[in-house]
Amino acid sequence: MWRHVARIHPDGEAIGTRIRGASDLPKIPTPSVPTYQPTTSIPQRLEAIQKYIRDLQYNHTGTQFFEIKKSRPLTALMDIAKEMTRESLPIKCLEAVILGIYLTNSMSGVERFPLSFKTQFSGNHFCHIVLGVHSGGRFGALGISRRMDLMFKPLEFRTLADLVQEFEGAYMGYWHTLRKVKIGQYVSHDPHSVEQIDWKHSILDVDKLTKEEMRRELERHTRDMRMKIGKAAPTSPTKDRKCNMGSPHRNPGSPMRRNSRIERRPSGEKKVLDPKSPPDMNGYQIRV
Repeated sequence: MWRHVARIHPDGEAIGTRIRGASDLPKIPTPSVPTYQPTTSIPQRLEAIQKYIRDLQYNHTGTQFFEIKKSRPLTALMDIAKEMTRESLPIKCLEAVILGIYLTNSMSGVERFPLSFKTQFSGNHFCHIVLGVHSGGRFGALGISRRMDLMFKPLEFRTLADLVQEFEGAYMGYWHTLRKVKIGQYVSHDPHSVEQIDWKHSILDVDKLTKEEMRRELERHTRDMRMKIGKAAPTSPTKDRKCNMGSPHRNPGSPMRRNSRIERRPSGEKKVLDPKSPPDMNGYQIRV
């Protein structure tokens, strides 16, 4: 960060040295990670999380403090989110999505999914992303933006189409035309999961779809997300489970059984078969 300041400030490195060496500067307050009472409702918790994200402030410096690679596993992204809470530096929209996932991991009744927009204004294209949330049959969103109506949305939208339409209306207020909407799948609540986030399970080209077609596509995606809830991602077996994944243990009192009448020999040694007696196939076991 200080190297970036030195590059863009007229005084170069001198301004950083002067600030870092000053002893009379007031201590900058940093926001605290929200905590809740057991009786705190889901909407109130989401509002507290949004306030925390907003208190970190939007990053206007021109450089990104936290490197977010979408291809990284969820557990690595959660480590970056922990770093965000420690450093309390300004963030941008993608960082806010990762932080929102981290802060809602313990809320099993809230499903989260990435929701991104591509808009056009004055010949230029702009991208933005928020964290869609679904709980109690209602949709909402968490995030951060330069514009107040392009981040937080309370849990009050009956369908995903209503939520997207709300964002489209907000964009129209800034003379932006919505071109594409990308919606991901529900994100796992396991902070140690090695699976990747599905960022764009559905990509909707707004110019090629009518309002009714758009609504149908969003309803289809909602059904796809609900189906994913019952399909938990397979986890790698623990050490104890791996020990139990083979064939059933033999009873200590039972005699040893052979898979065939032919003794197993080291590789390279020829097996001699009795030409008078064909091998007994009943003793073979097929391992699946």
